[in-house]
Amino acid sequence: ERLPEARPQAAHAAARRATVSAAFPGQRLVIPAGDMKQRANDTDYPFRAHSAFAHLTGWGSDSEPGAVLVLEPAGDGGHEATVYFRERAGRDSEEFYANPAIGEFWIGPRPSLAHVAADLQLGTRGIADFDSVVNSVDTATLVVREADAAITERIDHARLRFAAEEALSTNASDAPFSLEVNSEHEPDAELARVLSELRLVKDDFEVAELRAAVDATERGFAEVLAELPRITSEVRGERVIEGVFATRARLDGNDVGYASIAAAGPHATILHWTRNDGAVVPGDLVLLDAGVEMDSYYTADITRTFPVNGTFSPVQRRVYEAVLEAADAAFRIVRPGVVFREIHAAAMEVIAKRTAEWGFLPVSAEESLQPENQFHRRYMVHGTSHHLGLDVHDCAEARRSMYMDGVLEPGMVFTIEPGLYFQADDLTVPEEFRGIGVRIEDDILVTADGAENLSAGIPRTADEVEAWVRGARR
Repeated sequence: ERLPEARPQAAHAAARRATVSAAFPGQRLVIPAGDMKQRANDTDYPFRAHSAFAHLTGWGSDSEPGAVLVLEPAGDGGHEATVYFRERAGRDSEEFYANPAIGEFWIGPRPSLAHVAADLQLGTRGIADFDSVVNSVDTATLVVREADAAITERIDHARLRFAAEEALSTNASDAPFSLEVNSEHEPDAELARVLSELRLVKDDFEVAELRAAVDATERGFAEVLAELPRITSEVRGERVIEGVFATRARLDGNDVGYASIAAAGPHATILHWTRNDGAVVPGDLVLLDAGVEMDSYYTADITRTFPVNGTFSPVQRRVYEAVLEAADAAFRIVRPGVVFREIHAAAMEVIAKRTAEWGFLPVSAEESLQPENQFHRRYMVHGTSHHLGLDVHDCAEARRSMYMDGVLEPGMVFTIEPGLYFQADDLTVPEEFRGIGVRIEDDILVTADGAENLSAGIPRTADEVEAWVRGARR
């Protein structure tokens, strides 16, 4: 067998494992990739490994379902890393032909232990050997609970068994003993927290992958606009938008990073509109929120709002330029040392100011910005920014002190995405505003002395967007 060279992210993954190892000396850590998830009857959803597993192994879209990374305490105070997975089965094995779920006749070849060891620069063992890990579990063993419910259950049972045996061996009398189990699973939560916070600052490989994801997303957006004649001619034109973008995502990467939002007309006021079954009508706006996920699993998350016919109406332009002003105000303050939540505050000052000027608030902008008021939030209920990386909402288990109240550092990547959404039946705004939804979302990299808008190449100003649409329609 000809073995591959180590993949570029292998060294980065090793450095991440070393950081995790230092945080949990003497403890066994179990990080599953997860397994296939049923879609219906005997069909499954496409497999995607858990992000923590991908981060610590460097294994992305070619990960094997059911794989498990185990960091086993070593004598030097560190850990030995081993990936357990279902190894290759040749034609001489029964499963090759007989098992449609995992047989290679059915699903194609799987890598060998030696192949993966060389590729990831990790120790590898067959999945059957994972039983020995479970049998040696003690109360110091930690697991990423959400990754694989079956493995979590096995680890929980093994920890209980170990604790019971320990209690029995130390109980001098025949009196019954009680074993209290922490239902909050705090030690496991600590592992999830450390793994999340490890991803707050991206390394060079991660930043390069995010750039590639943004570039692919830019191509996808351009291809959507090129299909506007077909999009407007179909009864469910939003589905055409979704399909065109998904094609680019599959060509350039693994898939879309999340369910694309292709929201036309009043659907743009629904924050998580993913049914994408509406018509796309000239005169309306389209809010397209989509991102390509690379084979490494790093994803972009970008939103552009554009007029279907290439020209904003006066009211549409007024709303659009207010949102752009808020986005630019937030971007201007981004630099190392700024507290993350201040980005949202900068955007909200603009949103409050403009909605007050338009007469939509019962108080002044200054009064609305007071914590007990927040009347402007009726028209923008979501936050302005979230971290971005392997998960579209990355670092979700990080402490508030490290996330919302965290201080920006070079290498952090997050979104800036203010919006204004005026529901079609919202009587607090004039009729001409109802049914208009606008969001502008960019992916931002904190640099040593400021910030870089990774998605600045996708048209942003109202004039640029109009020219973009008209150019695509020719």
